Amino acid sequence: MIVTSVNFFPLQFKQSEALSIFFECGIMIEDLANIAEPSNGSPKLPVIAIIEHQMLARSCIVNVLKRELNGFEIMELVSTSALNGLAGRDIRLIAFNIADKEITDPSIADRLALIEEFCPNAYVALLSNREDEATASAAMQRGVHGFFPTSIAVEVAIAGLRLVLAGGVYRPLPVVKQGDATSLRAAAECASRPRLSAVHEDACVATILPERAMVDLTPREQHVLAALKLGLPNKLIAVRLNLSENTVKMHIQRIMRKCSARNRTEAVLRWSGRANGHLPASRVPSSS
Repeated sequence: MIVTSVNFFPLQFKQSEALSIFFECGIMIEDLANIAEPSNGSPKLPVIAIIEHQMLARSCIVNVLKRELNGFEIMELVSTSALNGLAGRDIRLIAFNIADKEITDPSIADRLALIEEFCPNAYVALLSNREDEATASAAMQRGVHGFFPTSIAVEVAIAGLRLVLAGGVYRPLPVVKQGDATSLRAAAECASRPRLSAVHEDACVATILPERAMVDLTPREQHVLAALKLGLPNKLIAVRLNLSENTVKMHIQRIMRKCSARNRTEAVLRWSGRANGHLPASRVPSSS
């Protein structure tokens, strides 16, 4: 039976205390309603959990993801503590908004620790009103797989989430200006973290390509290569470098041609090997 009166509180309870209790209970009830299992007996899909206390923002995010990310159950939660109610579910991704807070804020650290406790195998993505390099780097160092400034376009965010769900890492590239060596070094350092390769090679024979055949890249091609090392798709590269997708494809083709690579992943491996002082083997189809 649902009690609709506050008369059961002792007389010494202040009205503000009673309202606070009802507010907390309201959040718990809303979370329980959101994670309630369907009764039609349909197979359970892997879960993407969106944690956002503002209803309007949460509803907008959930509606977009339901339209764009098929094959997942998008669940909306008001608080991180509600993840306890998803025990036993296959939670692939948890995204929550840190607003203007720093990664080092104790409340953010507590929420990340709670996520690690409840969902140790889930990828974590953060939405943030900040877009500075320090905040993005701090998020990556904390083990976050996706850092999404609220200033980016929806289609960019969706592409980044797909990358995270595939096991990769998404974060904005540092601002790179033409001919800016400092920014270029920052992009290269950012790209040094291992990423998921989306390409699977067939059986092949390895041969060595002489280094003299690897022509130096132009500054813009170096910018594109730094983005390729992050595992970013062409659309994200175009947005970050303010280029058209066709121009990005043209630069990638030139990069591949300059190092005789068959695909973008091989190009990244070859140029990375060159930077490290050795050349990886190029891959050519087997005769079979």
